[in-house]
Amino acid sequence: MPPAEEIERRVLAVVSSLGVPYEVVRCDPAVADTAAFCASYGYSPQDSANTIVVVGKSDPPSYAACVLLATTRLDVNRVVRRRLGTKRASFAGAEETGEVTGMEIGGVTPFALPPMLPVWVDAAVLGRPRVVLGGGSRGCKIVGPPALLGALAAAEVVDGLAGPPLTA
Repeated sequence: MPPAEEIERRVLAVVSSLGVPYEVVRCDPAVADTAAFCASYGYSPQDSANTIVVVGKSDPPSYAACVLLATTRLDVNRVVRRRLGTKRASFAGAEETGEVTGMEIGGVTPFALPPMLPVWVDAAVLGRPRVVLGGGSRGCKIVGPPALLGALAAAEVVDGLAGPPLTA
């Protein structure tokens, strides 16, 4: 994986080119995961959007980056699998995510991903006044309006990509 600083520079170059206002929030990498970040820095989990890499079990495997609110769950077994065109799909593991994106879990973002990786955004993300997204490393977050995602050429809005979290 490239050094975190290099990834952050690429991510910030892409975000800056979108023409949408945003802010960079530096954070302690030890609290980069959503719940810990929100608790430590005073952001609402409802405004946090996770970027999750999924893999379709095919030969060769197919991948996509899915952006969804942290308070929802990704519909991997129906929507993702169908969109990937595979019989089975799952979350990519940390190592596989790093290989595909060059980014570490806790910092994965839809910005500056490889061009062959589709970016699917759950429609609910666009309904938030602002979103907190990964910044490419565990030490950086991007905060801004959902228009950041709308301005991203690779992003495709998908209704029903995520749904309510499972309850116990």
